[in-house]
Amino acid sequence: MSDTIKVGPIKAISGELAVPGDKSISHRVAILAGLSDGTCRVENFLPSEDCVNTLRAMGQLGVRYEVERGTVDAPLDMKIHGCRGELRVANVNLDCGNSGTGMRLLAGVLAAQKFDSVLTGDESLSSRPMGRIMKPLEEMGAKFEAKGAKPGCAPLHITGSELNSICYEMPMASAQVKSAVLLAGLFAPEKTTVVQPAVTRDHSERLLNAFGVTVTTKDNVISLYGKQRIRSCDVVVPGDISSAAFWIVAAACRPGSKLLITNVGLNPTRTGLIDVLIRMGAHIKDIVLHDEGGEPRGNVEVVGQELHGVEIRPEEVPNIIDEVPILAVAGALAKGKMTIRNASELRVKETDRIETTITNLRAMDAQVEEFEDGMVIQGETKLKGAHLKSFGDHRIAMAFSMAGLLADSGNTLIDDCACVNTSYPGFANHLKEMRKR
Repeated sequence: MSDTIKVGPIKAISGELAVPGDKSISHRVAILAGLSDGTCRVENFLPSEDCVNTLRAMGQLGVRYEVERGTVDAPLDMKIHGCRGELRVANVNLDCGNSGTGMRLLAGVLAAQKFDSVLTGDESLSSRPMGRIMKPLEEMGAKFEAKGAKPGCAPLHITGSELNSICYEMPMASAQVKSAVLLAGLFAPEKTTVVQPAVTRDHSERLLNAFGVTVTTKDNVISLYGKQRIRSCDVVVPGDISSAAFWIVAAACRPGSKLLITNVGLNPTRTGLIDVLIRMGAHIKDIVLHDEGGEPRGNVEVVGQELHGVEIRPEEVPNIIDEVPILAVAGALAKGKMTIRNASELRVKETDRIETTITNLRAMDAQVEEFEDGMVIQGETKLKGAHLKSFGDHRIAMAFSMAGLLADSGNTLIDDCACVNTSYPGFANHLKEMRKR
């Protein structure tokens, strides 16, 4: 897409929209289908840079795949031929690009192999902490060397090792850490258990079960036995609720809007955004139409009206962490104030999303108080168009594209927006179409 986005205010967000495939699920499908015992047909795989990097890495590790349909702007339908868990040494460093999910999940798999591997990433990814996965994997017997400019950061040199099973109590709620440990546990001899302090997105558990791996979950304790057979299966990837979030919030905030989003994932560990918006007074209806591979998907209908600010609850934060920038935009427009705390994880995303969100909100005339773990946003702002930066962060770029649509006056120009391709190829086309309606 173009490196710059320019948008002006529109009266309503209306029509019907289908967003690209789920990013989190696409990463996991590429890995599990690649480890499976046969051929898997995968539909609606997200062709974003992040997910394609994970798929390419699996190919470099010996997994064959054939793309049958799709382009960089359209979902991929493909066949992935599993390697029966027998990966081979890559002849190159495995480039994860901008994807922390790809790097952390692949690290869990590669820690258990009989060969060495090197995981690399772009400048942003190379500044993000990997110690949170290295610690539990090293407790399992893995050997890591983080060679980045910052301690605990990529490139990661992984020496393949025989792993032991562990019970790991996570110090923070993280689906990526949980998933890395569970994937490593597939290769360990006994039962691997993860205890999470709060519920996190459960795509790994659902997909592992779909691929024939028995995973047990009781409260916040998740366990699996190693050495299970990963059976091939077909997967339809639902639309990404995190990509849909930008349109859902924009429509919910603008009275007169009426938007239908189709074929989107409605996993209950991912729909916290909808719960928050309903507390804000939003009129949203969602209905599950399919439940294939353990992943519910269906339609979301939004009717715009005035909203009021709320306080985000601590237990909600892990499952809306990707949606905080766009929720902050909603908070600036709603009556009263919105409080977002207990979200220090935002400091170590693609950017410091507390800082970048606040910087752009203030540039559009919003009043925001910053805290180390979040922000308080004063509502009823008449947002003014401004010249903004994405800071190389795809979610900041898209959140403030919506802010530009919802502004009271003036055009909004956002620089450095090619980063959107890491999660939402085709976003610029959808934005253009929406502005014509």
